[in-house]
Amino acid sequence: MNNQLQLDRSFLALSHPVRRTIVERLASGPAPVGHASAGLGVSKPAVTKHLKVLERAGVLGRTVSGRTHLLHLEPLPLREASSWLDLHRALWERKFETVERHLAEQEDQG
Repeated sequence: MNNQLQLDRSFLALSHPVRRTIVERLASGPAPVGHASAGLGVSKPAVTKHLKVLERAGVLGRTVSGRTHLLHLEPLPLREASSWLDLHRALWERKFETVERHLAEQEDQG
């Protein structure tokens, strides 16, 4: 999968608060579906749909042992999304610093 498509899928997966909550819960380690999705205030079919979005994006993986579905985060897509954000954060910070310097110069001249 190309990098841009992977980023699109990762950001789509993280764009919903239910999915972000599941990712946050799994950040501390693997968990069964019931624990990762407890108390989200959505139906089981909705949880299933959210998990499928996360899995299609490659953000989480699932290990099935009998009737137990253990979810875990896949670090690479999240790392790539974080790197993209870091790059763009640095670009914007440089732009803001330029604007701040310009405003300071204008203030000094005024």
